[in-house]
Amino acid sequence: MAILPLFGGHETTANMIALGTLALLQHHDLVARVRENSDDPRLIASTVEELLRYLSITHVGRRRVALEDIDIDGVTIRAGESVIVANDIANRDPAVFDEPDRLDIDRNARQHLAFGFGVHQCLSQPLARMELQVVYSTLYRRIPTLQLATELDQVPFKHDGLIYGVYAMPVTW
Repeated sequence: MAILPLFGGHETTANMIALGTLALLQHHDLVARVRENSDDPRLIASTVEELLRYLSITHVGRRRVALEDIDIDGVTIRAGESVIVANDIANRDPAVFDEPDRLDIDRNARQHLAFGFGVHQCLSQPLARMELQVVYSTLYRRIPTLQLATELDQVPFKHDGLIYGVYAMPVTW
């Protein structure tokens, strides 16, 4: 039981901090707003929720087996067949999020699936949210000139594991 919060509170959150910082550094107006309003808990919470939606660092689909025949958008899934639900795609659903490919820290993104849904939710999500809110409300205020020290296409992304992230992110200030 102790391993789960440790993993949730470190591996995923550490990657989310780096990816969120990378995303914000690509949007100078947004990082400036976060820096200038670092004492606004609503803006910081909204920024965290939007980054969780926008980035979806767990790129492992939820595997399920249909208990009975079900029709989804004209496709019948028979009882006993498997389905994989991809969170990262669900978090870009235009029926749920207007302009889903745009990073919008003012959006109400709380209905994202970054932590799962229903009984299959991440137990460490309160810890992860708290850590992310502390980092994003502090980092850009303490290091106001933080910027990427390389081109985005030179950043090595993790595509080979359960958790999406970066291997390295050179920065300067």
